[in-house]
Amino acid sequence: MNPSVAAKEINSGQVRPFYVLFGKDRYRMQEFVSYLTERLLGPDERELGVVKFDTAETPVEEAVLEAETMPFFASRKLVLVRDQSVFASAAKEGKIQHDTDRLLAYVKQPSDTSVVVFAVHHDKLDERRKIVKTLKEKDAVIAFPELEGAELTRWVVRRAKGQNRTMSEAAAERLIIRVGSNLQALSQETDKLCLHAGDGGTIEAEQVDALTTPTLEEDVFALIDAMASSRIDRALALYRHLLVRKEEPIKIAALIARQFRIMLQIKELEQRSYSQQQMASQLGLHPYAVKLAAEKARGWTTERLGGRLEQAAELDYRMKTGQIDKELGLELFLLSLGA
Repeated sequence: MNPSVAAKEINSGQVRPFYVLFGKDRYRMQEFVSYLTERLLGPDERELGVVKFDTAETPVEEAVLEAETMPFFASRKLVLVRDQSVFASAAKEGKIQHDTDRLLAYVKQPSDTSVVVFAVHHDKLDERRKIVKTLKEKDAVIAFPELEGAELTRWVVRRAKGQNRTMSEAAAERLIIRVGSNLQALSQETDKLCLHAGDGGTIEAEQVDALTTPTLEEDVFALIDAMASSRIDRALALYRHLLVRKEEPIKIAALIARQFRIMLQIKELEQRSYSQQQMASQLGLHPYAVKLAAEKARGWTTERLGGRLEQAAELDYRMKTGQIDKELGLELFLLSLGA
């Protein structure tokens, strides 16, 4: 089942007795649980109406017993179970033994006064297990994969719209490049930008640049761009700023090599007439990141990028084996880029 479809069902009062949430996107998973809680229980009912379990510490049958018990001082009961043993694919056998037959029996005859939610922090469920098959047949399984590409951009734009602010797609893409794809961090930065814009305000890429801190990857990208444009003073200033921030030279060198590799891959994919969307999918990058890298790659030949990548690999080896001082070695490498 799709999370948005499930949310619409809940909003219309169609609450299922079971939900199995799985995937790497814990932020949206928690948002779903919070939404279900708000719809199911009043503010004064939540303290006694919500009961939590963890299958790493408690047998699943205890959660079943709790679900079978009538709620006290609440109209319904919400049983939240964090699980990595019962539903997860490649789950490790722990000290706790779980009676999944007991759970299966309850699934066939659930209580009218309880809703059971399993949160599985894993990207796959074990499809071989009978309990997984049964709940999939009941359409009670909801996947929460990490958002990427256009979906992630739309999520940021919608969050701003929900606060009566207008964020352009360019601003959302810029924010994703600066902050990354972690929804917790993205939500915090989006809310900060919305607060600055004010009710009914507009957020553009300029506000994102002014009010957010660039990531290490973005600083490295700017550093390479400065060196390729022979702006040596700016490149060295960026590098020294990274050192002041206590960034490790070996990590910086690795990110430089990664950026060269991405630019080289983009040039090769361009020769095969790949679109930027296809490149993003192939490389596992956000389309906006591919767009920026493609623009920068135009100033480099394939041979030059390949040569710089070999030099970066040699630098990495010399730094790790102590043949050269890390900070000095990377500075000399950066100077060579501008030559």
